[in-house]
Amino acid sequence: MIGKVWFVTGAGSGIGAGTVKAAIKAGDRVVATGRSLDKLRKALGDETENLFFVQLDVTDETQAKAAVDRAVQRFGRIDVLVNNAGYSLLGNFEELSIPEMERLFATNFWGVAYVMRAVLPVMRKQRAGHIINISSTAGAVGLKHCSAYSATKFAVEGLSLATATEVEQFGVKVTLVEPGFFLTDLLAASNAKYADSTIADYASEGPAEAMWSPYDGKQTGSPDKLGDALVELTHMANPPQVFVGGSDGLAMVIPAVEARLKDIRDHDVLSRTTDIAS
Repeated sequence: MIGKVWFVTGAGSGIGAGTVKAAIKAGDRVVATGRSLDKLRKALGDETENLFFVQLDVTDETQAKAAVDRAVQRFGRIDVLVNNAGYSLLGNFEELSIPEMERLFATNFWGVAYVMRAVLPVMRKQRAGHIINISSTAGAVGLKHCSAYSATKFAVEGLSLATATEVEQFGVKVTLVEPGFFLTDLLAASNAKYADSTIADYASEGPAEAMWSPYDGKQTGSPDKLGDALVELTHMANPPQVFVGGSDGLAMVIPAVEARLKDIRDHDVLSRTTDIAS
């Protein structure tokens, strides 16, 4: 039986690299993309019959379409898309600049949208496919200093859940993955970005970097094991719309969802008073 063909963004490190390795181990073929081909080779080794590297900056819609075209030319189809490329911008909302937030959205949200738009025509033609969008626990939970990052991930979640209802008729499935703290370079000094300005009213709690940087290198989640889990999801006839990665992710997301449900249920009588016929 011929294996699946994967298209993975941000494949040069972390969850992206772990996913590529897991898919190859499972006997599948992978188009691994990233802004730097050298970084891809360093993380994944040389290209093979089943592994194809394509340079891709997801903020460039034209590049996204061209990368998908090259993938189809190489392997003939795309069965699984993993939108993983992204970075973190941390700091109090008031201390972040709008241009900083716009750049974050360009990668974390518009990058996802561009690649989805490039891949969906392929999957519709096949009448089959599975889109896996890497969100975050910050896409389900409000965390301090994560307003901008959370906004991009909440946007990805809304895009994913709504699009899922549109494309299911074509045999295309969509799964959101909300990882907890995984051993990636998301919080590394070379990758994480922090607010440049400081507002005196927030100064007493210390800078965002002092809160978040100590987690770098101490995360408990394994990108390779998450990659194995994603492979398993692609083998399910009815994969979940939302999958939480890691025990720490579960510890954050479950109470947040339960608290939201409690708020809704505790005020359902007031909610019903807003009906015209109430």
